[in-house]
Amino acid sequence: MSKITVIYDGQCEFCKQSVQWVRAKLPIEAVSYQSADLNKFGLTYQECEQSVQVLFESKIYKSAKAVALLLKLRGNKFLSLLLSSSGRVGDYAYYWVAKNRSSVVVKVIARFIKI
Repeated sequence: MSKITVIYDGQCEFCKQSVQWVRAKLPIEAVSYQSADLNKFGLTYQECEQSVQVLFESKIYKSAKAVALLLKLRGNKFLSLLLSSSGRVGDYAYYWVAKNRSSVVVKVIARFIKI
């Protein structure tokens, strides 16, 4: 399998829990965008501030597409298919979670994925 690099928000507890959950079954290089040399990846601070970025097989995936890819590669194919086929609903859900990281709802979700 090709190398998988995940650029995520290292200050977000939900993001950190999600990375650990993915790592439990999938070898990834996870890099906090706050400490990464983003030029090395061809990314900007603003792009990474807005959403997770996944670099895989010479492509960059972001937001819900990145999450769907990680789910698929991790072996959660049904969840990946569900998210991929949801279209704009999946994008909306991704950005809602991203904007409400400190909400009770997101904190509860984070507990379900805590390792």
